[in-house]
Amino acid sequence: MMTTKTTEGFDTPVEEFRAEVRQWLSENVPAERLRPWTTKEGFDQHRRWERTLFQGGYAAVDWPVEYGGRGAGLRHTITFAEEYYRARAPERVNMGGLYLLGPVLMQYGTEEQRRRWIPDLLSCSTIWCQGFSEPGAGSDLGSLRTRADRDGDHYVVNGQKIWTSMGGFADWIFALVRTDPEAAKKRKHAGISFLCIDLRSPGVEVRPLTMVDGTQGFAEVFFTDVRVPVENVVGEVGQGWQVAMSTLGFERGAVFGDHAKFSNDVAALAGLVHHRGFADDTLALDELGRVLVSTEVYRANVYRLAALAEAGGDLDRTASINKLYWTEMQHDIFATGLRLMAEEGAIVGDTSAIDENDPLTARAWQEWHHRYWYSRGAMIFGGTSEIQRNIISERVLGLPKEPRPS
Repeated sequence: MMTTKTTEGFDTPVEEFRAEVRQWLSENVPAERLRPWTTKEGFDQHRRWERTLFQGGYAAVDWPVEYGGRGAGLRHTITFAEEYYRARAPERVNMGGLYLLGPVLMQYGTEEQRRRWIPDLLSCSTIWCQGFSEPGAGSDLGSLRTRADRDGDHYVVNGQKIWTSMGGFADWIFALVRTDPEAAKKRKHAGISFLCIDLRSPGVEVRPLTMVDGTQGFAEVFFTDVRVPVENVVGEVGQGWQVAMSTLGFERGAVFGDHAKFSNDVAALAGLVHHRGFADDTLALDELGRVLVSTEVYRANVYRLAALAEAGGDLDRTASINKLYWTEMQHDIFATGLRLMAEEGAIVGDTSAIDENDPLTARAWQEWHHRYWYSRGAMIFGGTSEIQRNIISERVLGLPKEPRPS
């Protein structure tokens, strides 16, 4: 679920490290809020911030030293995240590389692939996006149809990917492609490979997708006779499903420290309660208390999993549980906020009714709508909540499998 943690060479006491991080953030977090990353200007601002983090040694404190990290243990990783969110630092835009491809390369990549891609990935010189979902192959990912046919020392790729996060801003995509269609006739998860593709290659077309809130954080990607070197396959050819399941484990599992983000959200919700004049409203306070308890439960679980991991425990079985819990908790927080905003909560894309001199109201419009719609998508990407419940019941609890069509 996460890269292997090591504390070799990293013996700074946690509270001393916390003070170091807090000081660095106080000196480097931009005084003015960056524009949303879903715009070209905003994404470039966030990318520059990622490079600042890298130069300061904070891009990936949990990564092993040999790959450019600090070799920090889980307690230090959690501490960094808590301070990062406490400082209201900019949203990270390098997650596809840091939490998905990076760990995959460490586990499955060749030494040449690691040397080639990891340094630029960590410095944010190269932005990566994930090419898994296709029309007709979302939750049923094994039904993907994008093909990569071998032609000498290249694969020729044809197909389409959709709902590609940050696809409109990325430089490269790591994609699942079918390299052996015949194998799929026996088992649909067979004959799939994990392939890294330069999005600047001839034959690649990226079309941004405009969401209901007007943002363009997603894109669809089309491949027409795109030639990709065979050495861009990560893992064994035809064994991409195994690599993909590890990638989804990273995506679904615990990103240690992200509980602090949700605690910030509940604090903002408390401000909204007061702003709307509901400080003495029993129902509003009940809603606020309910989501506060949820985030505290999640925080305690993060620390529990950290202790389990440090003791050498296997966290793979917790990935779907974590994904189900945090996505539904996140949605509950922002749905509650929209309900409390009343008529302002119905405004999408039209700022004319918003008092721009009221920071909380402006924040409510900009942040709550975007995060609410994102939270809806979060219950879909990485496997829907329904899929997670199936996985938990069948693979974790050992219950009978759901009947499937023959």
